[in-house]
This record gives sequence, structure tokens and C-alpha cells, in this order.
Amino acid sequence: MIKAILLTVTLAAGMTLAPLQAQAPVGDAGRGKDLFGKKYMCYTCHGWDGHGGSGAVLSGLKLNQAGFMAYVRKGGAGTVGQGGRMPAYTTKTVPDQDLADIFAYVKTLSEPPAAKDIPLLNQILSQN
Repeated sequence: MIKAILLTVTLAAGMTLAPLQAQAPVGDAGRGKDLFGKKYMCYTCHGWDGHGGSGAVLSGLKLNQAGFMAYVRKGGAGTVGQGGRMPAYTTKTVPDQDLADIFAYVKTLSEPPAAKDIPLLNQILSQN
């Protein structure tokens, strides 16, 4: 009896979660690299290596795919075009599959080195 109840609960939970899992497209990092650099030109704000510029540092990103997609859809706080504020991108502008591919690519970017690990920076700082 207990096994039957557990089986029923497990199956019901699986059926409930299945539609949620199916909604998140799987990303292709190779395609994401092309979208990041060529189609959407994300590099203009985030840099080719994702280490930032006028936009946020993306290398070493701690967000999961759902969080990343929600942030891109909503945009950042503040006024667009001021202080590096991330504009909002709708699904018409950047489809979910493209965004999933960009996320897959961003997750391949390595974190920037710590300042103490950059020899030239240390040399410059020691001269002052």
C-alpha cells in the first residue's frame, strides 16, 4: 500500500514538473558565440571575453539559465543608456532559443584574473 502511494506521488510530481522542464530550451554554446558576437553584438557592452566594459561582467556568471533569461527580459534598474543599464529584450527581439544559446556560451567564459595575478598591473602599481 505504501509503495503504491509513493509511486502515485512520484508520478504525479513528475507530471507536474515535466511541463516546466520542457519550457527551458537547451542552449548550444557554439551557436551562442555567433549570436553574442555577430547577430546581437553583446560584446559591445560586455566585451569579447565577457569581462565587461560598459555592461556587466558575464564571465563567471552565477545566475542559472532561468535567472539569466529573466534579467535579460526585464533589463536592469535605472535609465536605459545611462550608467550601463541593461535594456529589456522581448522574445520578439531575442527569441528564447537564441537566449538559451547565448547563456550556454556565456557559461563557457572564464572568470577574469584577480588584480594581484596580473603582472603588468602589479608592476605599474609598484612604480607609484
